[in-house]
Amino acid sequence: MNIHEATDYLVQQVRESGESLSNLKLQKLMYYVQAWYLAFEGKKFFEGEFQAWVHGPVSRDIYDRFSATKSLYAEITEEDVSNDFSPEKLTVEERKHIDNVLSVYAKLSGPQLEEMTHREEPWISARGSLKSWERCDNTIRADSMETYYKSRL
Repeated sequence: MNIHEATDYLVQQVRESGESLSNLKLQKLMYYVQAWYLAFEGKKFFEGEFQAWVHGPVSRDIYDRFSATKSLYAEITEEDVSNDFSPEKLTVEERKHIDNVLSVYAKLSGPQLEEMTHREEPWISARGSLKSWERCDNTIRADSMETYYKSRL
């Protein structure tokens, strides 16, 4: 699975539902897409890693995609979806997984999702002894995500 196709699908779904979608919220939603897939399937939904940044988990791939035009709290809109994207690029099962994650998390704001991830073991563990406000680009390990979210099933 290509992380950008998953991102495009998620953006379309959230915006079509009428929910707001900031860059911060997008990062957290994509993190939960990956985390819950690891918990249910024991493998990554898409390639790429998340880092334990000050504002919670961040995918460098997604960050780099939007960093030139979007600040942390900027809205992500339908215009930010790749021109050649089509939902059919994802299988029915892939779309269903993202939709299931969105049914739980899309109604929450970016700051609410950030607060949630700050209380969860994968982000805490990846940061080690760093204070919550200290810069960090440590990787949140996939096995840590899998173990933690599997324990919540």
